[in-house]
Amino acid sequence: MATVQPDYAVRIESFEGPLDLLLRLIEKAELDITTISLAQVTDQYLAYIRQLDTIHPDLLADFLVVAAKLILIKSRALLPQPPKPDEDEEEIGQDLVRQLEEYRRFKEASLHLREREEQGLRCFVRVASPSVQPKGLTPGEVSLADLLAALERALGSSPTVPVSTVVAPVLISIDDKIRAIEAALAGGHRVHFSGLLMRAQSRVEVVVTFLAVLELIKLGKAQAQQDAPFGEIYLTQAPRPAAEE
Repeated sequence: MATVQPDYAVRIESFEGPLDLLLRLIEKAELDITTISLAQVTDQYLAYIRQLDTIHPDLLADFLVVAAKLILIKSRALLPQPPKPDEDEEEIGQDLVRQLEEYRRFKEASLHLREREEQGLRCFVRVASPSVQPKGLTPGEVSLADLLAALERALGSSPTVPVSTVVAPVLISIDDKIRAIEAALAGGHRVHFSGLLMRAQSRVEVVVTFLAVLELIKLGKAQAQQDAPFGEIYLTQAPRPAAEE
């Protein structure tokens, strides 16, 4: 996994420093996430990348991973805790911990590879078979950069709602979004990717919708296409393998 630019630093009232450090402090409960304005963090980063000569999709994707985790942690922290959490909520929490641990492992591995590169050790032993082209993102159709560009536009147009104005915050489930998208694609329908993001009522819902789309593509249940380069991105059901028909 690529790392967020080393020269980028978050500057908000309660914290100033690298984004990775912000995530680490929140994980260790050394910083109260309810005091962090995630909208301000996102706006600062988008303003930062607009100033770059070249925007690397992998770096933007890395920021998206960290930001999505922070949004989920904060949304859970703001919600009233039920007297008896059900199994689904416990699974969500356990899944979040697993994702954070996986992110940390990728982070450590990327730092190790960077150190080897700086030392001139550019030869790496392949320990696994070549990766398969991700389903739904085939050459000549839609790239991750296209999807991220649509996400950035949606985040830029989504209103920032102060937490104090929210009377009853709602936890948006990625699983619920996946089911909703699958229902929209049923019967061979094509769905506008940008329209899907623009219908979100908040930035949290925009990010959750984006993650749900990526998960469907990864699972081979949906694919993204364009009728022309730089054109509108459409989502469709991925063809089922012959063995399943």
